Amino acid sequence: MKLEVKVHRFGSISAFLVLLSTMVPLSAQWLRYPTPGIPRTPGGKPNLTAPAPRTPDGKPDLSGIWASADGNGKYFQDLGADGVEIPMLPWAKALYNERKGNLQKGHPSERCLTHGVTDFDTHPTPRRIVQTPGIIAILFESYNHYRQIFLDGRPLPQPSQPSYLGYSVGKWEGDTLVVDTNGLNDQGWLDMNGHPQTETTHVTERFRRRNFGHIDLQVTIDDPKAYSKPWTVALAGWDFLADEELIESICENEKDAVHLVGK
Repeated sequence: MKLEVKVHRFGSISAFLVLLSTMVPLSAQWLRYPTPGIPRTPGGKPNLTAPAPRTPDGKPDLSGIWASADGNGKYFQDLGADGVEIPMLPWAKALYNERKGNLQKGHPSERCLTHGVTDFDTHPTPRRIVQTPGIIAILFESYNHYRQIFLDGRPLPQPSQPSYLGYSVGKWEGDTLVVDTNGLNDQGWLDMNGHPQTETTHVTERFRRRNFGHIDLQVTIDDPKAYSKPWTVALAGWDFLADEELIESICENEKDAVHLVGK
């Protein structure tokens, strides 16, 4: 059966495809299986205001399944939401305006390519953090992609193979995890509306688990090829998803995309 929708209701084909990715059979996952070891109220509900847990070495433990707290997806659509000043150079502003004016046509996700660092930071689908003393892995439900953040003291590399998610190293500043990423390619978008990234983009993220149920997240973009000065956005952060698991999400070149616009 041919599926036809009014794409403008979702802002873009890409946004509609994200919505479709959440429509999975209930039998595809464990349903409300209790997450072990988390604080709960006397009634058995997760106590999301409890203190943040810590690892044996005293560092905040970011482990768990998280989802963006940006309920209406404003930062996922555009990091400039809420009037954040993004000092784009003329070519970057022209490209951004073109992408936004075309309703985000051409986003890498249309071709089953991955989201980028900031794009995933605001993505509405869940992600799991697996934390060890030397490395943090972030497993994204969307497209089954992953990211590695090394905590073993290594410096950022001199990248020779730029990529969508780049290369990330982290360090603790008190209770805040500071993550620096370089080695990004110029094909990724910083958000759905199309703020560009280049091979000189440097992303700094600051993660702070404020309590058991919430991670505060701030990102800074420094890219002299696209922006006249570094700029910072305080995102909505991430909320802990208790009693949930990730599900498989496979992208198959969007074979149905032509039907989404009634072609």
